[in-house]
Amino acid sequence: MITVTGATGHLGRLVVTGLLDAGVPAEQVVAVVRSPEKAADLADRGVQVRQADYSDPAALQTALQGTDRLMLVSGSEVGQRVAQHGNVLQAATAAGVGLVVYTSASKADDTSLPLAPEHIATERLIADSGIPAVVLRNNWYLENYDDQIRTAAETGEVVGSSGSGRIAAATRADYAAGAVAVLVADTPEPGVLEVGGDEAFTLAELAATVAAESGREVAHRDLSAAEHLEFLIGLGLPQQTAEFVVGLDQSIAQGALDTGSTALSTLIGRPTTTLAQYVRTVLGR
Repeated sequence: MITVTGATGHLGRLVVTGLLDAGVPAEQVVAVVRSPEKAADLADRGVQVRQADYSDPAALQTALQGTDRLMLVSGSEVGQRVAQHGNVLQAATAAGVGLVVYTSASKADDTSLPLAPEHIATERLIADSGIPAVVLRNNWYLENYDDQIRTAAETGEVVGSSGSGRIAAATRADYAAGAVAVLVADTPEPGVLEVGGDEAFTLAELAATVAAESGREVAHRDLSAAEHLEFLIGLGLPQQTAEFVVGLDQSIAQGALDTGSTALSTLIGRPTTTLAQYVRTVLGR
């Protein structure tokens, strides 16, 4: 039986439906969710829907019973994720889970990305658990740039402070397909995979792509960290949020999302979604 946590989230839902599309019998798929009513469509397809919260060890132990392979989609509550993931892993150990697949962060053990510490701490918990695991270090989601793409098409400008840092982003659908490939493999090979888009891009290249797809001129305005912070606050972002965004861009400038890996396209057996394809979709072209 294959169990997916966070199964009504953006990524988790794609993994569940991807398993069904790959031919896994619905009764052999478990969707662990906080709100079962949000998984009614999955239940209608025959998926076992079980209720559990990452912060509820007892519910997790019940939800994971009978699980052979577990897809642990990282939690969304920053600052609480290590303890929450630990709860899932304890439940997995008690249930005799044979494989854990975890969604980590790009270069989690060697990066300045603000979100990385919780991910590398979880990777260590997985190693300590002794459960065989495939760690998928997901790069950026192309979906992270939806607003910037639309804004650039309207204003003619892409603004940031990531300099010439390259971003190996892919779509959620690409990452979900990679996870499904691991979960249904006859003999998944434990290890750590850096997964992301085949072709990394800079914000300048993002601007050029929006220009090509929108038919208007789009410039890239690269700011210093201080200028970027001032710009974001001027847009109405709270100080803490603006600082977080600037921190992300500074990490990108240092190469945090430039992995040079084609592991994802190897997993899914096709090229990852290109930037041009994605921009075209966002703009409705």
